Amino acid sequence: MIQVLVSVGSNIEREHHITEGIAALKELDPNCRCSRIFEAVPVGFDGPNFYNLVVELHTDLSLEGIMAALREIESRWGRERNAVKFRDRTLDIDLLTYGDLSQPSGPVLPRKDVYKFAFTLWPLAELCPDQVIPGDSQTYQQAWDAFSDEQPLWPVTDFSL
Repeated sequence: MIQVLVSVGSNIEREHHITEGIAALKELDPNCRCSRIFEAVPVGFDGPNFYNLVVELHTDLSLEGIMAALREIESRWGRERNAVKFRDRTLDIDLLTYGDLSQPSGPVLPRKDVYKFAFTLWPLAELCPDQVIPGDSQTYQQAWDAFSDEQPLWPVTDFSL
């Protein structure tokens, strides 16, 4: 079984779509683990705040298979495949890592979001603090400790899975 880390986000009917997205991911791995849910302002556009979290699951699906499964879950909840990149989302699920695979293209792994966004890195540091980032020498906790971007982000206390 391959460990897969995915980010999950929504800023449209957030509680509903996050709950449904996690339920769908549990169909892939009933024992998946979830970070806390965080609220973040949108990056790159104006809109309602997002709820974000990271989910760890284990699968025997190929890289192509897990990517197709994640796209199907997004589509099931209204994600348009040809939509503009920076816009409101019912459900956004991004593959962050696939095992220890590190590759520069097709898709880039680990996804650059791991280093770029607080709403990805903080949940990763909570969920897998001592795990080394594929292709890197630092752990998720070390990367979070060194993260310097001032992105507004806070734990959600009134909604949990």
